[in-house]
Amino acid sequence: MPAYDKSDIQRRMTGALDNLKNDLGGLRTGRASTALLDPVQVEVYGANMPLNQVATVSVPEPRLISVQVWDRSNLTAVEKAIRNAGLGINPIVDGQMIRLPIPDLTEERRKELAKLAGQYAEKAKVAVRNVRRDGMDALKTDEKKKEISEDEHKRLDTEVQKMTDDIIKDIDAAFQTKEQEILGK
Repeated sequence: MPAYDKSDIQRRMTGALDNLKNDLGGLRTGRASTALLDPVQVEVYGANMPLNQVATVSVPEPRLISVQVWDRSNLTAVEKAIRNAGLGINPIVDGQMIRLPIPDLTEERRKELAKLAGQYAEKAKVAVRNVRRDGMDALKTDEKKKEISEDEHKRLDTEVQKMTDDIIKDIDAAFQTKEQEILGK
Protein backbone atom coordinates (compact mmCIF):
# COMPACT_ATOMS: atom_id res chain seq x y z
CA MET A 1 0.00 0.00 0.00
CA PRO A 2 1.68 3.27 -1.11
CA ALA A 3 2.04 5.97 1.57
CA TYR A 4 1.35 8.70 -1.02
CA ASP A 5 -2.34 9.57 -1.42
CA LYS A 6 -3.02 12.35 -3.92
CA SER A 7 -6.69 12.81 -2.99
CA ASP A 8 -5.82 13.14 0.71
CA ILE A 9 -3.19 15.79 -0.04
CA GLN A 10 -5.60 17.65 -2.33
CA ARG A 11 -8.34 17.48 0.34
CA ARG A 12 -6.04 18.79 3.09
CA MET A 13 -4.73 21.65 0.94
CA THR A 14 -8.26 22.64 -0.09
CA GLY A 15 -9.25 22.44 3.58
CA ALA A 16 -6.58 25.01 4.46
CA LEU A 17 -7.99 27.32 1.76
CA ASP A 18 -11.57 26.79 3.00
CA ASN A 19 -10.50 27.59 6.57
CA LEU A 20 -8.85 30.79 5.35
CA LYS A 21 -12.01 31.85 3.48
CA ASN A 22 -14.04 31.14 6.62
CA ASP A 23 -11.61 33.19 8.77
CA LEU A 24 -11.63 36.05 6.27
CA GLY A 25 -15.44 35.98 6.16
CA GLY A 26 -15.48 36.76 9.87
CA LEU A 27 -13.39 39.92 9.43
CA ARG A 28 -15.45 43.06 9.41
CA THR A 29 -15.34 45.30 6.38
CA GLY A 30 -17.82 48.16 6.68
CA ARG A 31 -20.80 46.19 5.54
CA ALA A 32 -23.06 44.07 7.68
CA SER A 33 -22.65 40.33 7.22
CA THR A 34 -24.08 37.41 9.18
CA ALA A 35 -20.60 35.77 9.02
CA LEU A 36 -19.46 38.49 11.41
CA LEU A 37 -21.32 36.73 14.24
CA ASP A 38 -20.19 33.17 13.37
CA PRO A 39 -17.51 33.06 16.10
CA VAL A 40 -19.94 34.24 18.82
CA GLN A 41 -20.66 31.55 21.44
CA VAL A 42 -23.60 32.04 23.82
CA GLU A 43 -23.76 30.43 27.26
CA VAL A 44 -27.30 29.03 27.51
CA TYR A 45 -28.83 25.98 29.17
CA GLY A 46 -25.50 25.32 30.91
CA ALA A 47 -23.54 24.98 27.65
CA ASN A 48 -21.77 27.14 25.09
CA MET A 49 -23.66 27.22 21.80
CA PRO A 50 -23.08 29.02 18.52
CA LEU A 51 -25.28 32.12 18.22
CA ASN A 52 -27.10 30.71 15.16
CA GLN A 53 -28.44 27.85 17.33
CA VAL A 54 -30.30 30.17 19.70
CA ALA A 55 -31.33 32.98 17.36
CA THR A 56 -32.00 33.95 13.74
CA VAL A 57 -29.34 36.28 12.36
CA SER A 58 -30.24 38.47 9.37
CA VAL A 59 -29.07 41.58 7.54
CA PRO A 60 -32.12 43.79 6.85
CA GLU A 61 -29.96 46.78 5.79
CA PRO A 62 -26.35 47.12 4.55
CA ARG A 63 -25.20 48.57 7.88
CA LEU A 64 -27.42 46.65 10.32
CA ILE A 65 -27.50 43.09 11.60
CA SER A 66 -30.57 41.91 13.45
CA VAL A 67 -30.60 38.98 15.86
CA GLN A 68 -34.02 37.48 16.62
CA VAL A 69 -33.62 35.47 19.87
CA TRP A 70 -35.97 32.46 19.93
CA ASP A 71 -36.23 32.05 23.71
CA ARG A 72 -36.82 35.33 25.54
CA SER A 73 -34.95 34.02 28.63
CA ASN A 74 -31.72 33.88 26.56
CA LEU A 75 -31.87 37.53 25.50
CA THR A 76 -29.41 38.79 28.14
CA ALA A 77 -26.98 35.92 27.51
CA VAL A 78 -27.01 36.62 23.74
CA GLU A 79 -26.50 40.35 24.26
CA LYS A 80 -23.62 39.68 26.68
CA ALA A 81 -21.98 37.19 24.26
CA ILE A 82 -22.10 39.71 21.38
CA ARG A 83 -20.80 42.52 23.59
CA ASN A 84 -17.89 40.35 24.86
CA ALA A 85 -16.96 38.96 21.43
CA GLY A 86 -14.61 41.89 20.77
CA LEU A 87 -16.30 42.82 17.48
CA GLY A 88 -16.52 46.51 18.30
CA ILE A 89 -20.30 46.43 17.91
CA ASN A 90 -22.75 47.80 20.45
CA PRO A 91 -25.93 45.67 20.66
CA ILE A 92 -29.27 47.48 21.09
CA VAL A 93 -32.03 45.36 22.68
CA ASP A 94 -35.51 45.95 21.28
CA GLY A 95 -38.05 43.45 22.66
CA GLN A 96 -36.95 39.97 21.58
CA MET A 97 -34.78 41.48 18.85
CA ILE A 98 -31.19 42.70 19.15
CA ARG A 99 -30.08 45.29 16.61
CA LEU A 100 -26.40 45.65 15.74
CA PRO A 101 -25.61 48.84 13.87
CA ILE A 102 -22.27 48.48 12.04
CA PRO A 103 -20.13 51.58 12.62
CA ASP A 104 -17.77 52.94 9.97
CA LEU A 105 -14.25 51.59 10.30
CA THR A 106 -11.49 53.99 11.22
CA GLU A 107 -8.37 54.00 9.04
CA GLU A 108 -6.38 52.54 11.93
CA ARG A 109 -8.88 49.71 12.43
CA ARG A 110 -8.84 48.99 8.67
CA LYS A 111 -5.06 48.61 8.77
CA GLU A 112 -5.29 46.29 11.80
CA LEU A 113 -7.89 44.13 10.02
CA ALA A 114 -5.79 44.01 6.83
CA LYS A 115 -2.80 42.91 8.92
CA LEU A 116 -4.92 40.23 10.61
CA ALA A 117 -6.10 39.01 7.19
CA GLY A 118 -2.44 38.75 6.20
CA GLN A 119 -1.71 36.65 9.30
CA TYR A 120 -4.62 34.33 8.42
CA ALA A 121 -3.27 33.97 4.87
CA GLU A 122 0.23 33.18 6.16
CA LYS A 123 -1.19 30.57 8.55
CA ALA A 124 -3.01 28.93 5.61
CA LYS A 125 0.19 28.92 3.52
CA VAL A 126 2.12 27.26 6.36
CA ALA A 127 -0.62 24.59 6.60
CA VAL A 128 -0.38 23.96 2.84
CA ARG A 129 3.42 23.73 2.99
CA ASN A 130 3.14 21.20 5.82
CA VAL A 131 0.79 19.10 3.69
CA ARG A 132 3.26 19.35 0.80
CA ARG A 133 6.07 18.18 3.09
CA ASP A 134 3.94 15.21 4.20
CA GLY A 135 3.31 14.35 0.55
CA MET A 136 6.99 14.58 -0.35
CA ASP A 137 7.92 12.41 2.66
CA ALA A 138 5.34 9.81 1.62
CA LEU A 139 6.86 9.73 -1.88
CA LYS A 140 10.35 9.17 -0.45
CA THR A 141 8.99 6.33 1.69
CA ASP A 142 7.27 4.76 -1.33
CA GLU A 143 10.47 4.95 -3.39
CA LYS A 144 12.54 3.39 -0.58
CA LYS A 145 9.98 0.55 -0.32
CA LYS A 146 10.30 0.13 -4.12
CA GLU A 147 6.56 0.84 -4.55
CA ILE A 148 7.34 3.56 -7.10
CA SER A 149 10.28 4.12 -9.44
CA GLU A 150 12.65 7.09 -9.28
CA ASP A 151 11.01 8.56 -12.40
CA GLU A 152 7.53 8.12 -10.90
CA HIS A 153 8.80 9.81 -7.71
CA LYS A 154 10.03 12.83 -9.72
CA ARG A 155 6.74 13.03 -11.65
CA LEU A 156 4.65 12.89 -8.47
CA ASP A 157 7.00 15.38 -6.76
CA THR A 158 6.21 17.83 -9.56
CA GLU A 159 2.48 17.08 -9.20
CA VAL A 160 2.53 17.82 -5.44
CA GLN A 161 4.49 21.04 -6.07
CA LYS A 162 1.96 22.14 -8.71
CA MET A 163 -0.96 21.46 -6.32
CA THR A 164 0.88 23.51 -3.67
CA ASP A 165 1.55 26.41 -6.08
CA ASP A 166 -2.09 26.47 -7.23
CA ILE A 167 -3.48 26.53 -3.68
CA ILE A 168 -0.95 29.21 -2.61
CA LYS A 169 -2.09 31.31 -5.60
CA ASP A 170 -5.73 30.89 -4.48
CA ILE A 171 -4.76 31.88 -0.91
CA ASP A 172 -3.02 35.03 -2.18
CA ALA A 173 -6.03 35.90 -4.35
CA ALA A 174 -8.48 35.44 -1.44
CA PHE A 175 -6.26 37.59 0.79
CA GLN A 176 -5.88 40.38 -1.79
CA THR A 177 -9.63 40.49 -2.42
CA LYS A 178 -10.33 40.74 1.31
CA GLU A 179 -7.58 43.32 1.82
CA GLN A 180 -9.04 45.57 -0.88
CA GLU A 181 -12.51 45.12 0.62
CA ILE A 182 -11.21 46.07 4.10
CA LEU A 183 -9.17 49.04 2.94
CA GLY A 184 -12.07 50.19 0.78
CA LYS A 185 -10.08 50.35 -2.45
